[in-house]
Amino acid sequence: MNNLGVNKKANLSPSLINSPSSGKGFNISPYIYIGPHLVLFLIFFLMPTLYGVYISFTNWDLISEPEFVGLANYKELLFNQESLFYDQLRTGLFNTFKFVLFTVPACIAVPLLLAAGLNAKPKGMKFFQALFYAPTLFSVSAVMIIFTMLFHVSYGPINHFFDTDTNWVATQPYAWFTLVIVTVWWSIGANMIIYQAALNGISKDLYEAASIDGAGSIQKFFKITLPSIKAQLLYTVVITTIAQFNVYGQPLMLTKGGPSSSTSVLLMYIQENAFGSGISIAGIASAMAVILGLCIMVVSAIQFFLLRQRN
Repeated sequence: MNNLGVNKKANLSPSLINSPSSGKGFNISPYIYIGPHLVLFLIFFLMPTLYGVYISFTNWDLISEPEFVGLANYKELLFNQESLFYDQLRTGLFNTFKFVLFTVPACIAVPLLLAAGLNAKPKGMKFFQALFYAPTLFSVSAVMIIFTMLFHVSYGPINHFFDTDTNWVATQPYAWFTLVIVTVWWSIGANMIIYQAALNGISKDLYEAASIDGAGSIQKFFKITLPSIKAQLLYTVVITTIAQFNVYGQPLMLTKGGPSSSTSVLLMYIQENAFGSGISIAGIASAMAVILGLCIMVVSAIQFFLLRQRN
């Protein structure tokens, strides 16, 4: 009987024996897990993005039907030097790039140094970890209100401490200085946690071997620590850059774009044209948003390529 069973099995087609679907129905479980995320992605990201791109090719006041005008909005923004929108795009993009250039290095270096210090397990580590992470839990409105009072020219404790009457938010270069300080203080917590997790995953044997070879702390940091967390560094550099390109609340509430539009970023002009007090020019605003999105994509791609090449 056993031999007969073996012979029958041997006569079966190998494809039937090894087929993964033999005796199994359609597995719907993966689609249940990804379904809600996919629906939210389509409704709140993909569809608004595609519609925004379409609106950038139209003349629309948010009330009447959009009028398709082709590339007219982009020509107005990029080539018509007599246009107000041309000046807004140049000023907004220039200030946005300045903000990214000023803040991203600090938002990478400061949390990395904090994480390295906390990784040494100093006394009160949990307290300092909570202290550095806490600002990320605050809303942009709360943070800007607090720092507006701190830097107030008349009753602000900053001027009182330094015994000066500097108008930190209405004169340059102090306006940029305050924006950078506030942004770095507010946003270092998330990157610090990522770096802490990465540093905890580095084998202690590497540091012990380096110590035996006579390596100092700085050598260990550049030869062991940084190469070991290169994936986390790549992620935080790209994500932080994207976040800082989307700056809006800080200059709006702290400096109000001043002095003389020197801190007016592109998102402020986009909001003003789309939802300002006057007639809405949604087509121009959408074209500005598309240009900003393309800039973010190009810069992120360059960063990703360069960092991958170095690694």
